[in-house]
Amino acid sequence: MTSKSGNPKPTNIRLHQKSRVLEVIFDDGSHFDLPCEYLRVYSPSAEVQGHGPGQEILQVGKQDVNITAIEPVGSYAVRLCFDDGHDTGLFSWPVLYRLGSNQTHLWQTYLERLEQAGQQRKKQPLNEA
Repeated sequence: MTSKSGNPKPTNIRLHQKSRVLEVIFDDGSHFDLPCEYLRVYSPSAEVQGHGPGQEILQVGKQDVNITAIEPVGSYAVRLCFDDGHDTGLFSWPVLYRLGSNQTHLWQTYLERLEQAGQQRKKQPLNEA
């Protein structure tokens, strides 16, 4: 059952620190396993997204990043605190849902951006075969 506004809201958010995955279950039945690295490189913060379209800052070297804290922000978002010190992104419910729904495409886009910048990842994420 989706919330009255028609925008799905999380019913459960659970961090699996050992596997570095944030599990998010929404009230419409959607279930996403979001790697910490993925969330870090797509943080909605100005530090990552810039201040407008086309100003995104490519994040590199985040393969081993983990989440140290999840802080509720009202009834509409969480602040994810990463162990590299990044904690300025507010992950609203629509942002988390979009990241989950578009994970395959966004991850591929990130890998292509890394390649175009001449960067390489050290290893594959745990849930990628």
